[in-house]
Amino acid sequence: MEMTKEVYIEDLLREVPGAAAYLRTKGIKCLACGEPIWGTLESAAREKGFSDVEIAAFVADLIELKRSQS
Repeated sequence: MEMTKEVYIEDLLREVPGAAAYLRTKGIKCLACGEPIWGTLESAAREKGFSDVEIAAFVADLIELKRSQS
């Protein structure tokens, strides 16, 4: 899976187990009632008012998180 801002939350959670905790620290809830929220990382971040620069930083952080969990 290529990590971009267009990654679907469901795919992100499946590929990067620590992603839910990371996103929670940013105020992005990606689970509700045990089910992933549908949509992309970008759409979830935009709903919380994050900028393009901040979203790019999230992608970079998640790439690093994925590497560290491999």
